[in-house]
Amino acid sequence: MASATEKQCLIGLSPMDDITDLPFRQLCKEMGADLLFTEFIASEALNRDAEKSLRKMRFTPEQRPIGIQIFGANEEELLRCLEVVEQAEPDFIDINWGCPVRKVAGKGAGSGILQDIPKMLGITSSLVKQAHLPVTVKTRIGYNHDSMMITEFCEALQDTGIAALSIHGRTKTQMYSGTADWSMIGAVKNNPRITIPIFGNGDITTAAQAVDCKNRYGVDGILIGRGAIGNPWIFEQCQRAFRGEPEREITVIERVEVCRRHLLAAADFKGERTAVFEMRKHYGAYFKGLFNFKPFRLALVATPTLEDTLTVLDRIAEHYN
Repeated sequence: MASATEKQCLIGLSPMDDITDLPFRQLCKEMGADLLFTEFIASEALNRDAEKSLRKMRFTPEQRPIGIQIFGANEEELLRCLEVVEQAEPDFIDINWGCPVRKVAGKGAGSGILQDIPKMLGITSSLVKQAHLPVTVKTRIGYNHDSMMITEFCEALQDTGIAALSIHGRTKTQMYSGTADWSMIGAVKNNPRITIPIFGNGDITTAAQAVDCKNRYGVDGILIGRGAIGNPWIFEQCQRAFRGEPEREITVIERVEVCRRHLLAAADFKGERTAVFEMRKHYGAYFKGLFNFKPFRLALVATPTLEDTLTVLDRIAEHYN
């Protein structure tokens, strides 16, 4: 992983399932993201050579530094998948101890493991010892508000030998509701026993928020998740803000062109049908704030083909030019 001492604050794209695929990561990198992660990948799927999971590991040289994020609750399965992951030659391997969704946490993986800290520490230590690459961890501040021992178990995580730690400022039971508690992230960063880089995550949707969190809590880096969906420019705006430069206005024409690039790259990477369907998650954000955009949004999510979607994008450019 790139050293956080190389610049004031690293800005990274937080891993999100079916969002942070290769085409979207490429856009975010071009827009200024310092650090990238793949979508999270199940260790069991990698061990049975599942095609979709193997595809999730793909990245281009331009996307470095990049980490492949894995998840699972079975130590043997996680250790077995290391060989497959390391063959892809990422810069580091990230363990997902933070995902709160039922299909992951309900099986004791992701943030579900926060109910069993000794198990989390044991698996992490085993992975660090067996891996030939740096291992990092992404987690949450606790399972619920009655078990927020974040400063204590982060010391223990550091002692396993991980290279860096990313913390989302919510508990598992919060899911994505409420607000992220950055004071807990700051408590970890400012713990004198903590020497590894600490990355904060949660509710960063503007460059001003990123600068404020860096200044207030002193984190080594900031990961942006939902705030980047349909908005890869947030990385450019953050870089400008850290340099003391004003925000740049993103024109409608630029929004259309980048959205088009995203769609075409996704179609090339995953096939037209999958790309047209998955891009629907991005359209609302790409064109957020445009007056009377609803008819175009409905058209974008209803079009069944790549050709029809490109036609709608052309209409948007013409209408708002």
